[in-house]
Parts: sequence; C-alpha cells; structure tokens
Amino acid sequence: MLIENEALLHHWYVVAESTDVADEPVAVKLLGRDLVVWRAVGGDVVAAPDRCPHREAPLSEGTVHDGCLVCPYHGWKFGDAGRCVEVPSSGTGKKVPPAAHLPTAQVRERYGLVWLSLGEPQVDIPEMEAESDERYRRINSGVQVWNTSSTRMTDNFLDISHFPYVHIGTFGIAQNQDVPKIEMEQLDADFFGYEYEVEVRNEDGAASSGMDDAVITRRMTTGFNLPFTVRSTIHYETGLDHLILLCSTPIDDVTSYFTFVIWRNDDFSVPAEEVIVFDRAIGAEDKSMLEKVKGVLPLDQRATVSVQSDKPSVEWRRRFADMLA
Repeated sequence: MLIENEALLHHWYVVAESTDVADEPVAVKLLGRDLVVWRAVGGDVVAAPDRCPHREAPLSEGTVHDGCLVCPYHGWKFGDAGRCVEVPSSGTGKKVPPAAHLPTAQVRERYGLVWLSLGEPQVDIPEMEAESDERYRRINSGVQVWNTSSTRMTDNFLDISHFPYVHIGTFGIAQNQDVPKIEMEQLDADFFGYEYEVEVRNEDGAASSGMDDAVITRRMTTGFNLPFTVRSTIHYETGLDHLILLCSTPIDDVTSYFTFVIWRNDDFSVPAEEVIVFDRAIGAEDKSMLEKVKGVLPLDQRATVSVQSDKPSVEWRRRFADMLA
C-alpha cells in the first residue's frame, strides 16, 4: 500500500481548516491513522492518536474543557502536548503513569489551514508570498472528502489537456484540444512547473475574472511541491491575479481530503462566496471524473501511456517515485 511508505510520514498535510478546530475535538484520518485534533488552553492545536491509552476509547467522541481533551469513557484528561493531566478514578494528587501521555504529531497552522506531519518534516510548508502582501486577500473554501487517490488528484491538477472535456460545463472550450509544447522549469523556490496561456469561457466566471467578455485569455503557471501540493496562478490582462493553492491529503490509498485556498489582488468588493463559487464548480467537475477512476495512479511510467501534454505529470511522478525510494 502506498500510504505505508515511510517517506510519506515526513511531509506536511492539510486535515482541516483552523476554524474547524474550536470547542470540540475533531476526528481526522491521515495515511491510514485515526487521529484526534483539539485546541489546547493556549490556543495551539494538538494532534494525537484517536485512542485513549487507558481502554482505547475514541477520544474524538469526548469533549474539550478548559483546553483539555476529556475521554468519554473514564474521564481521563489530556492537555498541552498530549500530556495526561488527570485520572479521576485515582483521586487528586496521585501520580499519572508515564504511559498515559499521548504521543503527538507535529502541527502547524498556516493559510487558515491545519497541517500535520506524522514524522520529521523534510521540507517546510510551501510559501505563498501573497499571504503577507496587503494587496491580496485570502479566501478559504472548506475541506472536502474525495473518494479518489491523492496521486490521481495531483496528476489531474497538473494537467490542462482535460479542460475541453471535463470542464466543458464551466470554462472549457470544446475546440481548444491542442496543447502547445510544454517546457518545465523551476517557477520559484517551492514550485516546479510550467507557464502557458489558455483561452477559456467566461460566461459563468465573470465574478471570478472581473471581466464581462464571453471568452478571455488566462496567462497561467502551474507547478507542484512534493508530495501532493499544486499551485496555479492566473494573471488576467486587467492586472488581476487569482492564485490557487490546491492541497490533496491521503486519508488512505483511495480516499483524500481536498481543499483549495485563493489569494486575489482585487478591490475586495465582490463577496468571497461569489468569488469561489466558480472554482468550486470546477472542482466538482474534477471530483466527478476522478471518482470514476479506480485505484492509485501507477508510478511506473510504463503502466500508462503518456504524451507531450502529460510532461508535468510525468515529471511529478518521477520525482515522487524518487522521494518514496
């Protein structure tokens, strides 16, 4: 199984939005492991196995009181860094067994998202410079579960040849089937990908593009950051930038969390929900197609046929396979 590869433990993955972790514990699953996340007394998010060390009750079924996670079975309490701070049946002042403390995963909050790493991260969370640029606003979209592999999601997000087919209901143009020669390059310190221009339908995307034309040209870059993060930048001729971070997280081999985050240098006059409704519709088209394709994308390049337009995915698969090895 892909998720059993130890190399995957040492990277960051999105499991929730920061706003999802508030007054109650939240159950998540990452790389086949059941975890519970909660917000401790100081405001930091804690992530630990969703298993009480006492009698193995699911801690996510418990509650949070004063920043402590309370087991629903016998009331054991866990505080900062997963430390067991109270065993009610033992009475006050009794020493807590060392084995009662929860092992915790590494947690970071960035871009309004909760990122976890089950090991020692080999690289940092990719940098989005717009996050610290006051000309841009950030729009979060929520976290979904897709019944498909993160490998197939990453392959899809790097691909433009499916636009006139999968996205014909949103922005795809049926006649634009030819893909110009793709040249891969280092886009910046964190993303490897390519630049291109594409004509798109704009009838339903005016709120997103800020333009009224029926057909417009997007100047774009698309690149990847291992293992499963993709960034697409859209530059319109009006000077509007629409930057999208696409995050795929393996729940298991064939189920994934998905979220996207947008940064825009607009005048903030269009409500956020109106901006992202078009991108949500595009994502729904991808989800519908990908959930029809079974299994994990083979990393052996000989297992599937690739052509020039598949160069981004071929390069991602090559580097991903090297990472796993």
